[in-house]
Amino acid sequence: MWKSPEPRFDVASAICQGGRDYQEDAIVTDFPAGTDVGVAVLADGMGGHAAGDVASKIVVTEVFSELKFESANFQELEANIPNYLTMAAANANASVRDYVSEHPKAVGMGSTLVAVVVVENRLYWMSIGDSPLYLFRNGKLRQLNEDHSLAPRIDAMVAAGLMDPEVGRNHPDRNCLTSAIMGDRVERSQCPREPFVLEVGDIVILSSDGLQYLEEQRIEKILNKYRRRKSAEIAERLLDAIIDLADPDQDNVSFAVIKLNHNKPAERKMRRRPEDAAGDDSAHATRVVPVDKAAFTPTEAKSGGDGQQPFRLIAGGK
Repeated sequence: MWKSPEPRFDVASAICQGGRDYQEDAIVTDFPAGTDVGVAVLADGMGGHAAGDVASKIVVTEVFSELKFESANFQELEANIPNYLTMAAANANASVRDYVSEHPKAVGMGSTLVAVVVVENRLYWMSIGDSPLYLFRNGKLRQLNEDHSLAPRIDAMVAAGLMDPEVGRNHPDRNCLTSAIMGDRVERSQCPREPFVLEVGDIVILSSDGLQYLEEQRIEKILNKYRRRKSAEIAERLLDAIIDLADPDQDNVSFAVIKLNHNKPAERKMRRRPEDAAGDDSAHATRVVPVDKAAFTPTEAKSGGDGQQPFRLIAGGK
């Protein structure tokens, strides 16, 4: 029996409102079959701030649209991907600033950002805020990006014996951000120039911090158990684990699961169109033409019950 070959990427995303009144996460993934390039963008609106849901949607929309526009360049101009990521984040920040200037009640809104571009087995990424980017490899889970919140400082104090572990674990300032997209100066961002090289079987998860209501050991255990399953099932199992916690304070959760199935040489590389390329004047080229009423004539058929007379095209025209 013929079996369809596995695509390079197996991707699934998930989102859950948790115990919050509003959904302030936003996520989009784009890994078209037939290409060896993919994009994923996630933003977590700042909870407790005005219009956090709007901020996350602005950030995801702006960053994704910028990356999609440049996607034809990713393989030929791969070294520029960090620049594309940085510019996309800057434009998203400007869009948030413009929105706040037009909607004064939204002052204080903001969002995190974690965005990835994958070319074959090379992972480029950018992050601002505390939304984690995880790598699962050889049975172990680790975070690739920095946490731009007070949590690392609190954990450092616990490690140095300056704070009780239980106090640190439940510290009210753990989720206070040290950097975010708010339309103002972005204090900290991370965008490595060199890609992270993925191996076959790797699982990448970009998520909002709502997934961290699960301890990393629990996430790791789920990934170990279902690592050979489809990304969609892995996403379902992670969501089930969140629901089973039944935490009344559960934050919004959103995440994308990206599995690398193989690392065969690319067969269909995207090519960007040169700026000075000539147009396609062939007969099969899609084009827009003015409607010439003389090119249409009523059919002899009777009009329908709505009184509209059907027409038949009898002549085309450029």
